[in-house]
Amino acid sequence: MHVVMVSKAVVVGAYQRKLEELARLPGLQLTVLAPPGWRDSRGYTRLERVHVTGYQLLATPLAFDGHFHVHFYPRLARELAALQPDLLHMDEEPCNLATLQGVWLAQRQGTPACFFTWQNLYRSYPPPFRWFERYVFRHVAHALAGNAEAIGILQRKGYRGPATLVPQFGVDPDIFRPVTRPPSPRFVIGYAGGLVPEKGIDLLLRAAAALPDSEVRLAGSGSQQAALAALARQLGMDGRVTFIPRLASTAMPDFYAALDALVLPSRTVSNWKEQFGRVLIEAMACGVPVIGAHSGEIPHVIGDAGLVFPEGDVTALRDHLRRLQQDAALRHDLIRRGRARVLAHYTQAKIAAMTYAVYQQMLTDAAPPTPGPTAGARF
Repeated sequence: MHVVMVSKAVVVGAYQRKLEELARLPGLQLTVLAPPGWRDSRGYTRLERVHVTGYQLLATPLAFDGHFHVHFYPRLARELAALQPDLLHMDEEPCNLATLQGVWLAQRQGTPACFFTWQNLYRSYPPPFRWFERYVFRHVAHALAGNAEAIGILQRKGYRGPATLVPQFGVDPDIFRPVTRPPSPRFVIGYAGGLVPEKGIDLLLRAAAALPDSEVRLAGSGSQQAALAALARQLGMDGRVTFIPRLASTAMPDFYAALDALVLPSRTVSNWKEQFGRVLIEAMACGVPVIGAHSGEIPHVIGDAGLVFPEGDVTALRDHLRRLQQDAALRHDLIRRGRARVLAHYTQAKIAAMTYAVYQQMLTDAAPPTPGPTAGARF
């Protein structure tokens, strides 16, 4: 089985461990096409080559870098014609031009194709994106969804094919693992991700302001950084809030190792709610207790392995932080539960195996029926 995956997400080196795990599975030849880099609200990520054993990772030019819905791959037709895959995995939302491009090319070659979606809010797109989506729905063999709500959204929009819940990426528990660190005089609270309003970082600052023996480390970049710095000063948190530039994926384990808690305080807005919260599983794998808002997929990712507070409730978040700070038994219990939950559900090997099962089903569904015995035949 030769699978070609087209993915801008795998420019992040840590995510490439899933590709290595996929390539280890029996009978699978994997070629991955990724752009030289990708630009989003957090900045530009250049293609990292960190985990590249067992499969082929090829850089392919990208048109309209940073434009989520209209980017595409100018050489994709040539590359698919040369590679002749058995399956095409478009690691993109169904309304995107790149997905339409890949599915249309796969149709021309008679190749089954699948797509991936995070979309957990119902959104009716204007033309031509609605047309892109309808074409993709009619011509793919399978849909992969990163959260349970996304499958319901697909069905509501008219998708009638098979769909499977498979998170896009897991973590490597040998890289993201607990480490022993010396005690800190302060309770260190961390956040990693975009510094944008919907992530609710202002709530974290307001909650932590009531814990004078704490500090907050914010790793990432985004449009709200100046406003957050001003808020920290207004709250009297000078010297207790550190802004860390966006870190490479390979540097994240060291970031988590310095934390006593990780908080993901996301708030739902009209066009977005938390679709997964990858930093949660990374932190849990590293033995860091996690706290998340009840937004989108967060409570399902955390399960019973962390603390969840109502969206926007600063008092509830502050109380959770104080409990973690003061209750060593609770911290140790959540550390144990978090690591166990990741090992059970969210390793790269687990996600790779789930993806592989989808590929096998796609090939089975695409195979012509085996002819039965004809009337009067003798054996």
